[in-house]
Amino acid sequence: MAQEPGPPGIRGAETPAERSPATPAPVELSDLAALKALAQPRRQRMLQHLTLHGPATSATLARALGLNTGSTSYHLRELARYGFVEETEAGAETATTRVGAGVAEGDGGMEARAERAPGQGHGHGRERWWRAVPGDRRFPPRSRQSAEMRHVMDELNHHAYAADLELFEQLQRDSAETGPWADAFPYSRGTIRLTPPELRAFFEEYIALLNRYKRAEAETPAGARTVLTRFLAFPAPLIDADADADAESDADADADAGAGVGGAGREVALAHPVDAAPGHNRKETEPS
Repeated sequence: MAQEPGPPGIRGAETPAERSPATPAPVELSDLAALKALAQPRRQRMLQHLTLHGPATSATLARALGLNTGSTSYHLRELARYGFVEETEAGAETATTRVGAGVAEGDGGMEARAERAPGQGHGHGRERWWRAVPGDRRFPPRSRQSAEMRHVMDELNHHAYAADLELFEQLQRDSAETGPWADAFPYSRGTIRLTPPELRAFFEEYIALLNRYKRAEAETPAGARTVLTRFLAFPAPLIDADADADAESDADADADAGAGVGGAGREVALAHPVDAAPGHNRKETEPS
């Protein structure tokens, strides 16, 4: 899991190559307790909300996610315990500005009483705002994961990928918007042939690319939006050699018997493009 980058620059602004932001050092999450804290479904939803929408209070998160404030407060404290969220003053300053500008109290003012710092009574406390802590967080390789850790990681990935799919489908349902963002939808599916060291190098180059486009909120131009980036690469299933040989034998027999349709043998050959020994390692790209 890599930290979320900022959106790319605009014409006339400093290009990503010209910027040299501080690159966060990778941190491996090998503590089973921290992984369990992160894998909890409600906490993942809360982290996603903080990442997409910025700082929030427990009351804000409770309303947005259909939870109760006591539950969100507990989960926030657990996430903060392992460094995934932290308190911030930025959200409180924004809420004060909004209320001062005449926004209804229910939109910001009421939240000032929803959650207070420990030991402070009603009317004398301060609003507790939380933000997601960015970082380049890595998980241990599967070969170094215990059976229990693998179970936790499988659960974490299941919920994370389901949330990503839900966001993607929501975008498609709400795709009636017009303007430049309606067309700013890069998407690509492809295959490449790599060794494990090459795949690791590929991943590090991807993370470096995200960090090149990352910038502080104060440096983000008007009109920029949060862009979700997801990277997933996995080896294709191995073909069983015996089953593959049987399939080719059957295909040859069909071709010999074959009558004048003449397509069966060629279709089977196309089903095994690896045998064609292409001159480069890029087998397929499907941009849209």
